[in-house]
Amino acid sequence: MSAALHDLTLAQQSQALASGQTTSAALTQHVLERIAAHTNLGAFLHIDAEGALTQAAAADARRAAGQALGPLDGVPIAHKDIFVTQGLPTTAASKMLKGYQSPFDATIVAKLKAAGTVTVGKVNCDEFAMGGATENSAYGVARNPWMLEQIAGGSSGGSAVAVSGRLVAGATGSDTGGSIRQPAAFTGTVGIKPTYGRCSRYGMIAFASSLDQAGPMARTAEDCAMLLQAMSGFDERDATSAQEPVPDFMAVLNTPRAEATTAQPLKGLRVGVPKEFFGEGVSADVLAATRAALSQLEAMGATLVDISLPRTELSIPVYYIIAPAEASSNLSRFDGVKFGHRAAKYGDLNDMYRKTRAEGFGPEVKRR
Repeated sequence: MSAALHDLTLAQQSQALASGQTTSAALTQHVLERIAAHTNLGAFLHIDAEGALTQAAAADARRAAGQALGPLDGVPIAHKDIFVTQGLPTTAASKMLKGYQSPFDATIVAKLKAAGTVTVGKVNCDEFAMGGATENSAYGVARNPWMLEQIAGGSSGGSAVAVSGRLVAGATGSDTGGSIRQPAAFTGTVGIKPTYGRCSRYGMIAFASSLDQAGPMARTAEDCAMLLQAMSGFDERDATSAQEPVPDFMAVLNTPRAEATTAQPLKGLRVGVPKEFFGEGVSADVLAATRAALSQLEAMGATLVDISLPRTELSIPVYYIIAPAEASSNLSRFDGVKFGHRAAKYGDLNDMYRKTRAEGFGPEVKRR
């Protein structure tokens, strides 16, 4: 194999496993060694080496037995630390949940386990997914592998760093107001916020329930399609889960359009370009990069269509009404009574609430 294992995309790792070029045990061991060698990136909050190698051995045993395996079987991935995972700590990057272990898996974690993925650990994020730089974690900053002094974005910054730093080929993230898409953009990776309801929120530690959505983060659209295929589907335990059939994302991705040619593979594709996104306040370098990307799409045959999204300027103010209101409701459960941190010294019940939340929550969570 010419490329190092960590330089392979998720799809390429899958192919290497299927062809016998490597084993899940060897791939997982390589990933664990690379993670250990790059702790300066601050990507991981918890690494489960023993559990990962056990899962990898089971994947190799399934392959050796000739079982029919899916494309993700034996591939190491990581989960954002807001998805509860049985047997592993889930802290939402907060002191409030330091050491907490869930008795069950989040639905997307369970689905990816069922697809045969190997969980190597939990990755860093802004506390309770509140932030855009992964600087609000109680356990340290996640650093952009391309330029360590630059931010990696957030709140799914640990996921983006783990993927862009070639620590794992794929990771889960969550997006409430850009928390997958923005760190993916900042680190040169691919992130998808799926349609609301496509992926179950069961077992996701809630920030703003009407906005939160789980999604994949990887290095290519193909890799994200593979992850999203396994993550998607109706879940009766999530009242907002969509009862819609899940498309074959890989088939759609690899089926050329009728009008497409070798020179213009995107011919027939119409791409909407909202005029409000090119107004005052856009950085010159971002504007130049966006226009260059649009020109590339045109060169590949796509048709650019000018569209308007009225009241775009109100989207952030509306977000900052909805999200903090729902966060206030969701985070009221962290009161020191049932689980999580509890203040050591207090007078009465109200004093326990106040001190527990003052000690457990960081400044950004308190602000919101």
